[in-house]
Amino acid sequence: MSAETPGALVLATRLSRVAYRRATEDILGMRLKQFSALAYLRQMPGVSQRQLGDAMLLDANNCVLLLNDIEDAGWAERKRDAEDRRRHVVEITDAGRDALERAEQALDDLEEVVLDGLTDEERAKLRELLAKALSGVPVQVSA
Repeated sequence: MSAETPGALVLATRLSRVAYRRATEDILGMRLKQFSALAYLRQMPGVSQRQLGDAMLLDANNCVLLLNDIEDAGWAERKRDAEDRRRHVVEITDAGRDALERAEQALDDLEEVVLDGLTDEERAKLRELLAKALSGVPVQVSA
């Protein structure tokens, strides 16, 4: 890193802000946080409400608010765990999968615009490096 070139985290933050500002509810059909939750639910079927909150770095109250929103939209549902009645299991619905697929297409289109200066190979490498960096970051678990 030189005095003229910011560090990787600064650049990643700037790029994230550009994408976040452009990934509006009008574009995606949902808020970005809802998108992230649905993507996680699709990837991790039968996850507990607490696990979802931990994965999204949300406290219990904010996780409930998020789940209320996506449940009201018909995109997910909470059920009591048959083995532990205190625990809620969250499942994505078919409507949630459909909404997520539409939002993913919109994000793909947005990625084309935001990463226009990169070749296909550079985009693939960027994705690989970001995924690798994120895989090394421990998830903060609620107490």
